Amino acid sequence: MSNLIVEIGNTAVKAAWSDRVTLGKTFRYQGEKYQEFILSLLRKEKARVMVVSSVFPLTEEDISAFSAECGALYILDRGHKELLSSFGLPPHLSYDRAASIIAARYLFKGKGCTIVDFGTTLSVDFISEDGSFSGGNLSLGFRTRFKALSRYSRSLPLVEIPENPEPVGHGEISSIESGVVSGIVFEIEGYLKMHPDNVVVFTGGDANYFAKRMKSSIFVICNLVLMGLALIADDYARKIG
Repeated sequence: MSNLIVEIGNTAVKAAWSDRVTLGKTFRYQGEKYQEFILSLLRKEKARVMVVSSVFPLTEEDISAFSAECGALYILDRGHKELLSSFGLPPHLSYDRAASIIAARYLFKGKGCTIVDFGTTLSVDFISEDGSFSGGNLSLGFRTRFKALSRYSRSLPLVEIPENPEPVGHGEISSIESGVVSGIVFEIEGYLKMHPDNVVVFTGGDANYFAKRMKSSIFVICNLVLMGLALIADDYARKIG
């Protein structure tokens, strides 16, 4: 595995060694010392190309530290948007969404896709049969909805993710459980009806949780973002020779 790909998200850092679209072992870290975590991976093996996608702009210190430990560094954050246009994607997309789209294009070439990412935010993106991006929406993620109910209502408790929520609540806790879960299911079912012939791909931490609650056939690819970043790394490696 010659390339190292890293996704710095809202709640965790994910990393993996890659060879084209093939991923090696995935590493996960939660905490503030993300730089040290990433450097610890590079000390074990030097990357030919390292791609870092981040939800926040990386510091000059980060970039300098990473550059010293790899052959070539490719940063994907708010300050580095040039990659999006080269893949025919609009500048407003976050790089996790862009990477998912790039991976889906590769995996389901010639087919329209509906991509649903169950993360801190819930994103739904559509690509047409020719691979062009045809729009997408954002809303609150699964766990974020529970937190929002508790935070913005003085009377409601913070509820944990239910294993088997009731179809309709009959108490305070079950009403919150059912309301959040059913709300997301109905939301996604509505999106799927918009493009009924599309391949449906679920990704993100709660993909399996909701895939088993859907009536449609679903492809669950939990590492779709990392696969997209692996393709970006491979493309960059080819360009630099």
